[in-house]
Order: sequence, then structure tokens, then C-alpha cells
Amino acid sequence: MNDIIKKAEQFVIDTFNTSLPEIYVYHNYTHTRYVVKKVKEIAKAEKITEEEKEMVVLAAWFHDLGYIDGKKGHEERSANMASRFLRENDYPVEKEEVVIGCIKATDFNFTPITLLNQMIRDADTAHFAEDNYSDYSKMLKTECEILDGCNMSKKEWNSENIKIFNTHNYFTKYANATWLASKNKNLLSLNKSATKKAKSKSDDNNRSERSVDTLFRVTLKNHITLSDIADTKANILLSVNAIIISVLISNLVPRLSDTENHYLMIPTITFVIFSAISIILSVMATRPNVTAGTFTQEDVDNKKVNLLFFGNFHKMKLVDYEAALKVVMDDKDYLYSSMTKDLYFLGQVLSRKYSLLRLTYTIFIVGIIVSIVSFGLSYYFQ
Repeated sequence: MNDIIKKAEQFVIDTFNTSLPEIYVYHNYTHTRYVVKKVKEIAKAEKITEEEKEMVVLAAWFHDLGYIDGKKGHEERSANMASRFLRENDYPVEKEEVVIGCIKATDFNFTPITLLNQMIRDADTAHFAEDNYSDYSKMLKTECEILDGCNMSKKEWNSENIKIFNTHNYFTKYANATWLASKNKNLLSLNKSATKKAKSKSDDNNRSERSVDTLFRVTLKNHITLSDIADTKANILLSVNAIIISVLISNLVPRLSDTENHYLMIPTITFVIFSAISIILSVMATRPNVTAGTFTQEDVDNKKVNLLFFGNFHKMKLVDYEAALKVVMDDKDYLYSSMTKDLYFLGQVLSRKYSLLRLTYTIFIVGIIVSIVSFGLSYYFQ
């Protein structure tokens, strides 16, 4: 049992890490691990067999893996992924069917009948009874806003939660005996919150700020990732051409002094020149630019300086920088303007890097072709 479950856990971790979009702040590995934990908790109380426990735990690991390809129909995709994994690991077909049935039972439109189906269904909604249910709810709301654009106010979101709570039931004896009271307590809190008058303008502002924060966070991460990719590509080109030049200088150049090898002079020089140009361009693509590192109080007052970029303050005194940054933190428009400028100039840097990289790759390819042709012609006419 332990071997197949460990393999499944590692497979799920690897798949989530490589394929799950970052917008899934709720349906991710953390939630999956939580459901597995709750399934084991119910299994211990219900005193099922080790074989049954193995099947329902496997289902818990795979039940949300389909989210890597989107929310809609994720149960069916999760079941298919689990089926492929189990077959590749020679898992018995009859047990595989039980696992697939448990995964499909997590669909809210499905009525679980077997005990194993009921167990995973209860585990999947165990957070309804958690003391920090509001934290789970906030994560789910954030995911919904990013993924589906469901821009609900706090009051509207609470109403939707109340509807789900009122239609939801726990199925196992353990869940009803252990979690139902806490779930009803959370429902009471939701009802109390729903009766309070929320200021719609405040809700709209909070929602807007969260969306803007998400926009800047995701865009900045993408910029940094693209910059890392560009540096990696430049380093590869630099290393390859440095090796080429080293090999040519150490092995071929000493032989050019021989009369019979003079015909290799032009091809060798051509090869070295193209490689040297590629190295120079690779260095230029990764060569950093450092700005003055100072700003004036007038720049801060006129909101002309971006205090989020180190190049604008690295020569300033700490006291002056702290005072200027406080101005930025107290002025939301200035803060967003600085973040916008930061993204813009990062984009300018990326444009320069990728333009140089494209030119470098083109020169490298042309150099290889020209050098090979030159070697061939020299040998032929010699």
C-alpha cells in the first residue's frame, strides 16, 4: 500500500509543480494534502480495511489534479489521469474502478452511496467545520475572482456560502458526530455577517485593489522569469562560443604555420570572428546598466522618481530614502505609478535583451554555415 501511495503522492506533487497555473490559490497541492489528511482521519474512525483505505487515499490524492487543465470537468479529467497512472503501475483493475468512482463522487451533483464515496465527499468539505473557515473562503473567493471574474461583494459571497451550507450534508457517522456542530457554528457566523449592512463602495474598492495587486504581482513575476530565460540563453551562447574558440586556438591555429595547412587560414579566421561577435553580443545582452542612484526632494514631490528600482536610490542615505518611500506608501496613486514605471522599464530591458539575443543567434547560425562552407571550398580548391 505504501509504495503505490508514495508514488501517487510524488506524481501529484510533480504535476502540480509543473502544470498548475498560479491562479489556483485554493485548488492546489495544499488543499489536496488537506483532503488526504481528512480521509485518513475518517478512515481510522470508520475502521475500514487497509485495502479500502488505500483506494480512498489514492482517490484523495488525484481528486483535483484535473484543475491543471481548467475548472470545468476537472473531476472527469482527474479520474482519467488517475486511471492512466494506476494502469502504468499495474494496479488491479477492480480496485482502479473503485478509485475512479471515489474521484467522481467529489462532484457536488453526485450522490455518494458507498462508504468510500461518502468518506472522500466529507473530506473534501471538511473545511466547512474548521475554526478558520473564513480563511478558506477568502482563498476560494480570490480564485473565483481571478479565474471566473465573479466580482461579488462580501455580502453576495456570504449569501452564496450560506446557500451551499444549507444544501450541504455530511454522510459518514464520524463527520456528523465530529464536524456538524462546528459547521453549524460557521453557518451562524455567516448569517450574522449577512445581516450587517456592507458599504458597497468599500467592497468595490477592496475588490479593485486586490485585482490590481494580482495584476502587478503576476506581471512582475513574468518579467523576472523572462529575464532569467534571456540570461540563461545568453550564457549558453557565450559558453558554446568560448569552447569553440578555445578548441580552434589550441588545436587548429598551431597547425596553420605548416605550408600544407595554409588553405585553412581563411575558414579558421572566419569561424573565430563569428564566434567572437557572438560572445560580444551575449555579454552585451547580460551587461547591466547602473543609473545615477540619487534623486532630489523635488523629484519626490513631483512624483518623477521610481523608488522601487535600486538604480534610483543606491547612492542615497538611508534616512532620505525612508522619508521618500513613506511618501510613496502614503500615496496610492504614486505607488501604482511607481509600480507601473517599474514594469515598463523592465519591459524595455527585456526588449533590449531579446533583440540582442535574436541577433546573436542569427549571427551564430550564419557563422556556422559560412564557416562550414568556407572549410569545404578551401579544401576543394586546395
